[in-house]
Amino acid sequence: MDRKEKINVALLVVLYLLQGIPTGLAFGSIPFLMKEHMSYSQIGVFTLSTYPYSLKLFWSPIVDSVFSSAVGRRKTWIVPIQLILGAIFFWLAGNIDVYMAPKGDGWENTYALTFIFLVVVFLSATQDIAVDGWALNLLSEENLSYASTAQTVGLNTGYFVSFTVFLAFNSAEFSNKYFRSVPSDIGMLPLGTYLYFWGCMYFLVTTLLIFFKREEPPPASEKMNIGESYETLWKMCKLPQMRHYIALLLLAKVGFVAGDAVTGLKLLEKGFQKEDLALAVLLDFPCQILFGYLAARWSTGKRPLRPWLLAFYGRLLTALMSMLVVPMFPEGGVTTSYFVLVIFVTILGSFMSTVQFVGMGVFMTGIADATVGGTYMTFLNTLSNLGGTWPRYFVLEAVDWFSNAQCNVPTVEGVVAPEAFQCVSEAGKNQCKEVGGQCEMIQDGFYTVCIASVVLGTALLFLFIQKTARRLEVIPASAWRITKIAKD
Repeated sequence: MDRKEKINVALLVVLYLLQGIPTGLAFGSIPFLMKEHMSYSQIGVFTLSTYPYSLKLFWSPIVDSVFSSAVGRRKTWIVPIQLILGAIFFWLAGNIDVYMAPKGDGWENTYALTFIFLVVVFLSATQDIAVDGWALNLLSEENLSYASTAQTVGLNTGYFVSFTVFLAFNSAEFSNKYFRSVPSDIGMLPLGTYLYFWGCMYFLVTTLLIFFKREEPPPASEKMNIGESYETLWKMCKLPQMRHYIALLLLAKVGFVAGDAVTGLKLLEKGFQKEDLALAVLLDFPCQILFGYLAARWSTGKRPLRPWLLAFYGRLLTALMSMLVVPMFPEGGVTTSYFVLVIFVTILGSFMSTVQFVGMGVFMTGIADATVGGTYMTFLNTLSNLGGTWPRYFVLEAVDWFSNAQCNVPTVEGVVAPEAFQCVSEAGKNQCKEVGGQCEMIQDGFYTVCIASVVLGTALLFLFIQKTARRLEVIPASAWRITKIAKD
């Protein structure tokens, strides 16, 4: 790889990192911070803000076909979007504490936060469309697999910085446990300060992009209007092998989405300290970088989906292991051996997830048509994201739905005790505390949902996913190409 290619890979890493910052907040940190005063159902409402990542397919043809040749096909979208995101982060830095403060039963704040992050995620998703398309033109064909590596390293780095690293240094307990010089009631990194820093970074990177990176104009054969782009998108959907690939991507994550979405929240509920959970995932972060590199090497060749399939078995196993970690929580608090167990399960799950992510990314870049790069890659990535997003809301709702918790109020002589009532929701738990009762979990829906998820995922693996993946990876790349629609 020559120097120019290395610079382009580094640019992709930075652009994907900026994309990972808001996704780490929306998918990770904000739900964790909200859990202190909101139920799983309420957090499920907030997860709706992440849906633009799974719906970006619908406006990707616009991003592919509308641009200024003077600015650049991809920079036309990347530059203004990153400037807008920087401005939103600056505004949020001064107002986020108001929206994060508990209010009533939490629902008012849930709706406001959901709308705000819906806009942020929508903009990040649109930036992703442009970056995915640019990656196909920035790198030569022999180095195209590095686009998936750049995406893995950049996106995971941004995600973990916003999720793991931020939660650790935002935690007063973590800061006082490992940095005793800070005040005892606050963390080292308030959310407002964190948002302000990344607002500055958005402006800095975008300024450098404007003045120091020129984008080559697309050849005339790649130019098409919006109508042609949507027609091309429809042609993709009609490819015989694409219908099977769509079904594969939409069903592939059903088996482990429950463990991914709920296990960390259940550990916090059990008494696992937020700073210890943050440290566990923080230790996993350097492993993610190594895993991304190794996965890219394993996924090159004639069978890029073979590592993806092997990791599928591993993810089902770690989904079961993560579920079993919850009832194993020590009664006296977190012990060293239990903490090591959580770290092991976390790193093992991350390893399997990264192998799948990179393997699928290498396969996608290998079959994508550069003529409609942004639309094609967004089409494939959207389906992959949707496979992990669409079940998440229903999983969180199902945990509360299948749970049964009852508030038992002790009898006091001369006082008529209120009848026992449900306390699954946070409002019910607070009401139970107010009347001096104890909320007793009779049935935890977490285990029901996790077991059902793994059983369904295993059945899908053997009945559909395995044979479909093996059939798709041997189809020649030329069969996935879309012939450009001739203009009238």
